Amino acid sequence: MKTAIWLYLFLFLAVFDLHAQYPILTPFAISLGAAPTFIGWMMGIYSLTHLPGNLIAGTQIDKHGSRRYIVFSLLGAGIILLLQAHIHTPWQLLALRSISGFVLAFLSPACLALLAQLSTNPVTQGKYMSGHGVVHTLASVVSPAAGALIVGALGFSATFASLGYLLILSGMIAWLSMPKGLVDVQREKETVPPKPSNLGGSSSTFIPVSWRYFALPLVIACAQGILFFELPLRGGGHSSMMSTGLLFSVISVGALLTLSMLFLNRYSPKLRLTAGVLLMSLCFFTLAAFPQIPLAGVLFVLGMSKGITFPAMATLFIRLSGGSKLGRIFSLQSIATSIGSFIGPIAAGQLRMGVSPYFIAFILLMVGILLLPYFTSRREASLSSTDPNSVMG
Repeated sequence: MKTAIWLYLFLFLAVFDLHAQYPILTPFAISLGAAPTFIGWMMGIYSLTHLPGNLIAGTQIDKHGSRRYIVFSLLGAGIILLLQAHIHTPWQLLALRSISGFVLAFLSPACLALLAQLSTNPVTQGKYMSGHGVVHTLASVVSPAAGALIVGALGFSATFASLGYLLILSGMIAWLSMPKGLVDVQREKETVPPKPSNLGGSSSTFIPVSWRYFALPLVIACAQGILFFELPLRGGGHSSMMSTGLLFSVISVGALLTLSMLFLNRYSPKLRLTAGVLLMSLCFFTLAAFPQIPLAGVLFVLGMSKGITFPAMATLFIRLSGGSKLGRIFSLQSIATSIGSFIGPIAAGQLRMGVSPYFIAFILLMVGILLLPYFTSRREASLSSTDPNSVMG
């Protein structure tokens, strides 16, 4: 439990730093002379360079453990933010964002894999994933508005520098506080004889997961990329950073509400995932078709859908994989997320004059739901019959 608390702290600081940049990156790029199309590429390249990092993380986290990669991501991202405080051209910003994408590609798979390895009980693993979601959401509630406030008081350069120092401090704390023997413990778990589990097989048996499950993180990330691109540009790009930051915080408050509903963990992760993505798609349809509806209300409901979707997705991947090779599973999820985050802003930048990007997000999410396998496999049937805390839909 002590390790989980430290992980939650590092995640909070990292997410705070990253989400604080959302309302200020677009105005910063515009101040450097970047056009909207270039901004779309700038946001997309960050996700594209996630791919090589995710590919490396998949095998290396399973082999060496998570600690070194968490420290590397935090320190590397902090140094890049310090450099970002002193740039003067859009191309310099594009280069630093691309490097940052590679460096931070290790953080999410490492943290999720380590959290999942803290317990072999599916219910406890689900609680850890929900805790991850709560911490992520709490940080994202305050960080966008805080980032806008800091920029208003200190300016862009001082804001990036302060965020960079915070990430470097987080990395140093992670290096000093995380148990150094954790990797050895993980290796011992992999070498002991497999024990029967309520997953219908041995706990160390890796079960390949259908590619159709990974279509959902791809389309969800694509939709989020469209949203993150569009919100700062509403009103022709003249909206204040403070109002944009508050809108991002509204999304996080909605997510926090559903994450606090712990009874949802009793239901099938596939059922929760389907319901969450369907609600998310309806929110994007509303943004595209009914602009007269208050934006804050729609974003609040969209945040609620995120609070349902992401813990369910993580729990489903753990169960489908048999609880083994979690670094590989979460790196594949991160790869799908990176591709979607790359496609989303670029598509929005190229097509926004002809069709509402929110409608594109709606179509993608509905396609993702249709691709989700709905026939229960033997492994899922075994899970639902042995886990008394799961209600299959």
